Amino acid sequence: MSADTRQSTHADARLAELVAASVTRLARRLRRERRTDLTATQLSVLGTIRQHGPMAMGTLAAYERVRPPSITRTVHYLAELGLLRREAHPSDRRQVVLHLSVDGEELLAAERQRRDAWLAQRLRELDPADKELVRRAVGVLERLAHA
Repeated sequence: MSADTRQSTHADARLAELVAASVTRLARRLRRERRTDLTATQLSVLGTIRQHGPMAMGTLAAYERVRPPSITRTVHYLAELGLLRREAHPSDRRQVVLHLSVDGEELLAAERQRRDAWLAQRLRELDPADKELVRRAVGVLERLAHA
């Protein structure tokens, strides 16, 4: 390995460390805006169903990248709270289709509004060049998240 390659590899590793730390700190800061006791996983399940519509348990597990037993426990808890509805699958009685309840929609809307209001205020405080930098970084971070 050449000196340039080692230097580049080291720089990439350092950048990875900085990005991961910054994203973690921002996520932690955004969590402080929450007013619910639900975990990030539980909110993610609700958000996935809101974004993609009603779905079977296996589909939800695939979206969340977890095993079906894990998603089953989460779904059971959210259904007990009245945030999700379970209905029989129209063509396969062994499956259930998960729907977001009205309470689930309202909870997500309130949490999203609170988070977005805080973040929008912070973005308003940035100068135009920094705002543009953030705008461009969002696309890059999305590509990294889906790689």
